[in-house]
Amino acid sequence: MKLVLWDIDGTLVHTAGHGRDAFGEAFTAVFGREADLEAVEMAGRTDHMIAMAVLEGGGVTDGASHLDRMFEELARALEARRERIASEGHPMPGARDALEAVAERPGVTQSLLTGNIEVNAALKLAAFGLDRLVDLEIGGYGSDPHRTRSDLVAMAREKAARLRNVRAEAAETVLIGDTPRDVEAAKAAGARAVAVASGPYSFMELRSTAADAVLEDLCYLPALVSALAIR
Repeated sequence: MKLVLWDIDGTLVHTAGHGRDAFGEAFTAVFGREADLEAVEMAGRTDHMIAMAVLEGGGVTDGASHLDRMFEELARALEARRERIASEGHPMPGARDALEAVAERPGVTQSLLTGNIEVNAALKLAAFGLDRLVDLEIGGYGSDPHRTRSDLVAMAREKAARLRNVRAEAAETVLIGDTPRDVEAAKAAGARAVAVASGPYSFMELRSTAADAVLEDLCYLPALVSALAIR
């Protein structure tokens, strides 16, 4: 069995900045003042890490105690932006065909490995009709209990085994993402890493990582299938 885990932002979809804006709205809803998001790096980070950075940047010293409320408001803020995400954002080039092609491969199960909280991950894919192409229930999310992004790999594998009887070893698991952090998470978990230069990092920047394969985009399906090492 092979387990393929997709990153979302910059890999499968572009949400036109609404994900970042939702963090600002969540902070305002909780604390009644604006957040300073300028210095907060978001690419490749989990919502847990981003929320903690936003809280710290806003002068909140006991950030962990506010995470549940932040996640509630983050989900509410993104839901309010669903129509704008659909109209102003777009699937990344080749994403739909890539998901459909992988879904048709025998012995392959695909889900998500994303820093998004679970409800927002589903919303971002559903905005473009991509949610039906992955098994959302067995993904690894920023709302799952974890310490690092690589921990989510083992969590997704455990869910796949428990809920779908899909028993994929770490070496049979593939992460597809657009940042060096995605690659680092895969390698730390013993999984295969496929990097796609569709986000903020160039092809050459991703080539300098430990990625097993680097693609310009998801448009050329034979290259994707080869990179995933599936038959």
